[in-house]
Amino acid sequence: MASAGTYNREVVPAPEDATLMRALTGRSVVRGCAVAALAGLGAGISGGGPEAAPRESGRSVLLVTIDTLRADALGAYGHESAITPWIDRLARKGVRFDRARAHNVVTLPSHANILSGRLPLEHGVRDNSGFRFPAELPTLATLLRERGYRTGAFVSAFPLDSRFGLARGFDVYEDSFVSVDAGGAFSVQERPGPETVALASDWIRRAGAEPYFCWVHLFEPHHPYRPPPGIASRVEDPYAAEVSAADAALGPLLASLLERGASARTVVVLTSDHGESLGEHGEQTHGLFAYEGTLRVPLILWAPGLLEPRAVASPARHVDVLPTILDALGVGAPKVAGSSLLPAARGRSAEPVPSYFESLSPALNRGWAPLYGVVRGERKYVDLPVPELYDLGADPEEADNLFGTGAGEVEALRRLLGTYRARDVGIRRPGATVDDPETRARLEALGYLSHPAGPLERTYSEDDDPKNLIGIDAMLHELAALHGKGDLDGAIALCREIVRRRPGMPLGVSRLSYLLRQKGDLAGAIEVLQAGLEREPDDVDLVAVLGAYLNEAGRSGEAARLLAVYAEAASPEFDVLNAYGVALAGAGRPRDALDAFRRALDVDPSDAMTHVNMATVHLMGRDHERARRELQTALEINPRLARAHNGLGVIASREGRLDDALAHWKRAVELDPAEFDTLFNVGSQLLRSGKHAEARPYLERFVREAPPALYAPDIATVRGWLERMSRSERPTG
Repeated sequence: MASAGTYNREVVPAPEDATLMRALTGRSVVRGCAVAALAGLGAGISGGGPEAAPRESGRSVLLVTIDTLRADALGAYGHESAITPWIDRLARKGVRFDRARAHNVVTLPSHANILSGRLPLEHGVRDNSGFRFPAELPTLATLLRERGYRTGAFVSAFPLDSRFGLARGFDVYEDSFVSVDAGGAFSVQERPGPETVALASDWIRRAGAEPYFCWVHLFEPHHPYRPPPGIASRVEDPYAAEVSAADAALGPLLASLLERGASARTVVVLTSDHGESLGEHGEQTHGLFAYEGTLRVPLILWAPGLLEPRAVASPARHVDVLPTILDALGVGAPKVAGSSLLPAARGRSAEPVPSYFESLSPALNRGWAPLYGVVRGERKYVDLPVPELYDLGADPEEADNLFGTGAGEVEALRRLLGTYRARDVGIRRPGATVDDPETRARLEALGYLSHPAGPLERTYSEDDDPKNLIGIDAMLHELAALHGKGDLDGAIALCREIVRRRPGMPLGVSRLSYLLRQKGDLAGAIEVLQAGLEREPDDVDLVAVLGAYLNEAGRSGEAARLLAVYAEAASPEFDVLNAYGVALAGAGRPRDALDAFRRALDVDPSDAMTHVNMATVHLMGRDHERARRELQTALEINPRLARAHNGLGVIASREGRLDDALAHWKRAVELDPAEFDTLFNVGSQLLRSGKHAEARPYLERFVREAPPALYAPDIATVRGWLERMSRSERPTG
């Protein structure tokens, strides 16, 4: 049987409902003294006093965030060989903050900090998945739209998909590149920077004279590094080449503004969400530690007519972005953790403000110790089982851990960190929690044993310190490399060793289950997930994948019972709802399935694949008109969604419009070469129509490219067709 993530094959010789179930995608992600305390938490005001920088209401705002961009990767920040002319020019004509820091080292929480002016321990978004920005908190988008601004966001990677809550307040939130899944277990679905910039530029042009707030997010410097050939031929280092690619992509967006200067009446803020370690401290990329390579970010403020070019040495933070922008516009800000940087941008000296930071992804995804910390002046304290203290002025590379040499200083920094942690809202993921008695009882009835503590509430030892687990991180990178080379057996063997060493690490469990499924061992994948869920029953990512795999194995009723525990929570997770809808459809409950999909759309109204799922349910009920409407809606959201074209082809085939069916199926294969069921549809339909020569390339490609672990019986069938075609074409006599 083909995977549950593929669309139906109208002509495959199998029961129709079984093939229709292949259309349903149940998984979109395969997936720190009182005065010091007050200064550390921020006064939360946007003004800088009567002598602060002048303001100008009605200016437009352009916020550019570049994913994974180290400050020192730019020419403007001292990298002599960097090819970043557009960003460097923006920095020369604007205000460059030389000591800006993030509060997180992964994408979604950092952008939540930037857009809200609040720390992660205040808004509660702590990782890239399993969290949603609270609907009750204001953001730059909501505040400016209330004041008549047009608002548009153009993002380039799945962690910023609208389902995670940052779309609120934007008239347009362009994330239509998100289609079937988030890129699989070993990659992140993304959109090339030039495409994102083109969409944003067009939207800005259509804004005319109206003030706008436009957020543009680029993903190019993110691993894996795949720079365009033209840039790769000129820049040897792949990371530096991707930085150059991001700069080049911004050219069309920045050129007009830089040329027009003050007449553009626009405030531009450019920063990154976090940096990249590039092997420093043993970390190959980011998301694990919070050393300066990932914590320090570029921050450039360009507002000609309001600010003169300068470099600012005083510290700046992501939470300062919102109050700074609102201050420049003369707009009052709500009380937030940050404060306006305009006084510093005008050259006024100020007391250095401490900065809180954290790295919780290893704790949430791997069961490792959580990392919290604070920087005050040149001192940086990292709270881990093996604590760290650095003098950043004397030791910018953080090579000399001073912990134990200054007890009084450490205690003062610990108290400061404690003032932040006292306001921590905790780990609040969407979905059910095992701390709820009803949830616990239902899971126990299903055979899943819950543990009494939340994900970060247990005691950690030095063995759990990320510094002592860097070898496991290296193994995970090796695992991704093996998978990328197609060595499934090697990847599975290595992943089993990772799980053996850290059996309570959800990331290892999810990776192993994904690899086993790819190998064709769906039963083994399910067993791995069930064992993982028994250890971590509040991990909604594991729940959603397990539900999808159970459904794929024909165990829809079992999947529905498990997923109901999480889907019926007050704030269910998007992927759980989608998997629940798939399970309900497979269990013969189409009305309940459609209701689950509608609830998923309440979480993420722009998810095109949910509309395809709904269309599939209608197709199973022979309701072509409703199915057609859902598929057309999916294509309005994402015109490049292959599975929507596939579904329209199924409808056309049923209605006898074979030319239309073939046109839709050929378009689907063109858009996504990995749509193997669609490839089968095209070839088999052409074959049935007597167009053997036209059918042959599609059928041969299916045999050559479809994964045998998932399509072995179908490959054998097509081989038989091809052999019969060859025999019939041989000359006789």
